[in-house]
Amino acid sequence: MLHTASKLIAAVALLAVVTPAQALTIFACEPEWAALSRQLAPEAKVFSATHVYQDPHYIEARPSLIAKLARADIAICSGASLEEGWMPALQKRASNRKVAEGAVGMLYLSEHVETIEKHEKEFFSTEHVHPEGNPHFHLDPDRVQQLAPVISNRLQQIDPDNKAAYQQALEAWQVRWQENLVRWKAMAEPLKGMPVVVQHTSFSYLLNWADIKVVADLEPNPGVPPTMSHLQSLVSTVEHKRPKFVISNWYQNDKGARWLSEQTGMEHANLPATVDLKGEVSDLTKLFDHLLQQLTVQK
Repeated sequence: MLHTASKLIAAVALLAVVTPAQALTIFACEPEWAALSRQLAPEAKVFSATHVYQDPHYIEARPSLIAKLARADIAICSGASLEEGWMPALQKRASNRKVAEGAVGMLYLSEHVETIEKHEKEFFSTEHVHPEGNPHFHLDPDRVQQLAPVISNRLQQIDPDNKAAYQQALEAWQVRWQENLVRWKAMAEPLKGMPVVVQHTSFSYLLNWADIKVVADLEPNPGVPPTMSHLQSLVSTVEHKRPKFVISNWYQNDKGARWLSEQTGMEHANLPATVDLKGEVSDLTKLFDHLLQQLTVQK
């Protein structure tokens, strides 16, 4: 009997040694944070609630998303009210204390970075106006560099047994990112001062970073779709300011951008506003490469 018990204990001990620790499950509200998390936590299970062809303001709290959040160890979101139309409903239905408001596993990145375009008033109660500032800060390479350690530190806090692995992944990422920053700054140098027309503020951080000048917006007010009267009023602005192109993103209805392009001869650049996890721009490095290349080609 003792011999059998000893064998059982030894088997259990051996199983504990050879069975790897369960990897973290990361719920990312947007694709950019899913892509970054995959690099900072290569062993983790990472899920993105949205994709490049979706407006992250308007997401349905589907049962599949509820199930994903219910199993998450950490949720990483942009914040600044970007997800306020759907994330609270997910949290309530998922009933996961790990990612409840105020929990260590609920990370809003807007709380750790300086935002631009803060609004003190609302326009027609549109969800695209954010008092806390523009939530699309993933399109600024410098801000991404600031936020990577924030994510890594939170992962280390939640999963201290793998702290060394997270630190190593972060350090490797930082080396690569710094090298890319040098290259991107060289790519952006010829774009300084270039005038453009935009549709919404999706690319504000990138345009500010590259010192590209926005001379008009297709939206009469933030989040309000372009109207024909407003588009017609922009024709004279285009003729006077002579912008190089009008920018829209993949999830927007670009009918207004195409109309203005056709009326004025200005180039239309329809660009991804985030990473395409299943496509060619599958991480933030590839996204910045693509965007800067497209802006250079359009120039």
